[in-house]
Amino acid sequence: MRAFARFLMIAALVVWLGGIVFFSFVVAPTAFSVLPARESAGLMVGRSLGALHRIGLISGVVFFAATFLTQLKRAKALRGLVFVMLLCTVASQFGVTPQMQRIRENVGGSIQALPPQDAGRAAFDRLHQLSLVLEGIVLASGIGVLALIAREETA
Repeated sequence: MRAFARFLMIAALVVWLGGIVFFSFVVAPTAFSVLPARESAGLMVGRSLGALHRIGLISGVVFFAATFLTQLKRAKALRGLVFVMLLCTVASQFGVTPQMQRIRENVGGSIQALPPQDAGRAAFDRLHQLSLVLEGIVLASGIGVLALIAREETA
């Protein structure tokens, strides 16, 4: 059971971190460089981010549950970091993303077409920055989890 729990932890972390890295360094930049309209790229990236968040939530729950099925010297630290990752993912998925979608709907067109001083664009830009910070915290915390797992001794 311990070996299976460790496998679940590692698999969940690999899926979650791999998804974040792939999304951040491949999907988003490619969408904005290849698609003809920034609005289309934004919609694609937004939909992909939703999928990434669902993957993260499932992975986080699996990881968290698996920490109770094995003995870990740093279990509290691991659970704490994964809790932070889950909290940031929930905040982004259910707090930030819906607000950004409402702004897009209210604008009725491209956010980029609005002047920088427009209140809707300013709010969207702030939310976008918050989204980036939250994803950065998830990635940094995930790297911390990876470092702690790497230091765990095996039986």
